[in-house]
Amino acid sequence: MPERRLSEIAQVLKQPTGIVSSDFTRLNKAACRAGIRYDLWQQGLLYLLLARRQDGRYACGEGGTVVSSCRQIGKTFTLGTAMFLKCILKPGLKVIWTAHHTRTSDETFNDLCDLAKNKLLARYVERIRRANGQQEITFRNGGRIMFGARENGFGRGLHSVDVEIFDEAQILTVKALDNMLPVVNTSPDPLVVFLGNPPKPGDQSEVFEEKRRNALNGVDGMVYVELAADRDADPDDRDQWAKANPSYPKRTPESAIQRMRNLMAPDSFRREALGIWDESTTRRAINPEQWAQAAIDPGRVDKTGLVGYALDMSPDRSSLAIGGAIKHADGTAHIELRAFESTQSKGTMWAVDRIVEAWPRTASVVIDGQSPAMSLLPDLNARHVKVIVTNASDMGRACGRLLDMLRDRKLTHLPDSEQPALATAVINATTRNIGQSGAFGWNKTGSDIDISPLVACTLALYGTFITKRDPNRRQEVMV
Repeated sequence: MPERRLSEIAQVLKQPTGIVSSDFTRLNKAACRAGIRYDLWQQGLLYLLLARRQDGRYACGEGGTVVSSCRQIGKTFTLGTAMFLKCILKPGLKVIWTAHHTRTSDETFNDLCDLAKNKLLARYVERIRRANGQQEITFRNGGRIMFGARENGFGRGLHSVDVEIFDEAQILTVKALDNMLPVVNTSPDPLVVFLGNPPKPGDQSEVFEEKRRNALNGVDGMVYVELAADRDADPDDRDQWAKANPSYPKRTPESAIQRMRNLMAPDSFRREALGIWDESTTRRAINPEQWAQAAIDPGRVDKTGLVGYALDMSPDRSSLAIGGAIKHADGTAHIELRAFESTQSKGTMWAVDRIVEAWPRTASVVIDGQSPAMSLLPDLNARHVKVIVTNASDMGRACGRLLDMLRDRKLTHLPDSEQPALATAVINATTRNIGQSGAFGWNKTGSDIDISPLVACTLALYGTFITKRDPNRRQEVMV
């Protein structure tokens, strides 16, 4: 099978404007001298990654380079050898390569250690450090490539990094990105690379999905490459296998892909072997027409019934929301965002004080067990507030209840103009699968979206239906 260019095999290819040259020309000459040969598609990818504009800066320096593909196509070889050679060619270059899992990081480190055995390249290597959590290849000219797993906190505290590669980007969390991205801010000419596969249901893939969405919307200043079969591909079509995986059949044998075909569920095979994204990744969770129909003016709210509250924080702990709900005797309910504040300016104790003040008249207070708001639990307990702590299954039931009641017109809320933070959360909420039973939780469409107001209102509603506490109940006293 003849070699094909990147533009011939990519399902989606977006490149930045203003490219006038690329460092790849020099790097490729060094690769050829070392006996490293890149396929045409790999040459195209590295040309775009290292492309420069008229001002001499990287063309993708602002938006980064993003590669979405199936497994086993040679991403690690392509980027790994390029970074190794780049360190040789540019004295003092500092690169970090981070994966989500330790095993993935270790495999990449070992692959590049093998590269250091190349007779022509070995003379440029100063030393190799193999200590767990401190794996590093140091070059004689001061260049360094450091490896580590995000699950172990790798990358925090580093500074003056020039190249940052996020492997397993489909499970790169917003929190991890926020912790690690600032390490390249002091570099005069940084590069950031995201390598990943189409996310599966349940993956914390907000960052990777947002990068893909930006590329499809035409955002400039980034490279986006999506290698995949056609969406309607026959999973047994060998031509589609070749379209998704440019290393097939030369380096990835037919038996390897057939094994995946035999052992994987059809949806998993489409993602893992064909690189095809699920269609439902950006579908809105809440029907906008149903939401609009449920809006009522503040003066029409029925304030009788069981009152519940819930607290939720954004993943970066920058905001804190208190959701409220009233469950009426006829089974209908009303939800409101009772408070939404920046923790940087107001802290968190104001929320504890507010809940404590309302507690004598409150039927339930809820916090999800995975929420950063769990940090308030000791303070609430110390002040005799009994908090319901929910788990993933509870979250699935809570989200399902809100949608069911909204559909059946048994739920009301204030107009969006009265609660813009809640309205924004509703507009930008998608769903994520919880387990294998069909349950789901709320997800967000972008890393800068805060859905904590929606989560807080959802849990407040749920609490009023499961609580055994009724502060409105009158007790008869026997004398």
